[in-house]
Amino acid sequence: MSAMQKAFIFDMDGVLTDNMRMHAQSWVDLFADYGLEGLDPERYLVETAGMKGLDVLRYFLDPAISPADAERLTELKDILYRVMNREAIRPMPGLEGFLATAAEAGILLGIGTGAGPKNIDYVLGLLGIAPRFGAIVGAHQVTHGKPHPETFLKAAGQLGAAPESCIVFEDALPGVEAAAAAGMRCVAVTTTNAPEAFAAFDNVITTINDFTGLRPETLHALQGGVHTTISR
Repeated sequence: MSAMQKAFIFDMDGVLTDNMRMHAQSWVDLFADYGLEGLDPERYLVETAGMKGLDVLRYFLDPAISPADAERLTELKDILYRVMNREAIRPMPGLEGFLATAAEAGILLGIGTGAGPKNIDYVLGLLGIAPRFGAIVGAHQVTHGKPHPETFLKAAGQLGAAPESCIVFEDALPGVEAAAAAGMRCVAVTTTNAPEAFAAFDNVITTINDFTGLRPETLHALQGGVHTTISR
């Protein structure tokens, strides 16, 4: 593992595509069927966005739910999500050009997501960008979901990059916390949270709305610096 090899590790939902509110609405619809009234998508996004399905269900529905029951309910929610949103999944503005520029610069690219294998295949298949990534780590490949650092550390290990050489792209607060715990700097993407929500995190080097005009070399120049907002 080379400490000099730079890598970008991307969360998937809310970062590669602006779909977190689609997930949130699917959870709300599922929970309503199970008697949980009064939950709105914004509360889901603020309190549990980025967590594994088991953790979401234990947080909102039943702290003692079994992994088997949680897997079944998460799959029901994911079916709702996939059926309702196929036509709405699009790459984040500027994403494809940013990935191409990073690859040309020799930066390793990986994904560290709380999604399961079907949703990973679904989103990356619609976006058509899976070949760009040398590592794709999902919820089914880790014991501990975000905010635990395992997801990002495993992605870095598969890429062959040291944590301190990785920059994570995250929209959810548990994901930013996971990046910090992994010893990684982070770019906060404001699809799920307002920019000020990230101000408390020392590892956030910048906040962005999307990837339009973003340059990899700009991020590496910021990697050892302070939190800022890149204007484009």
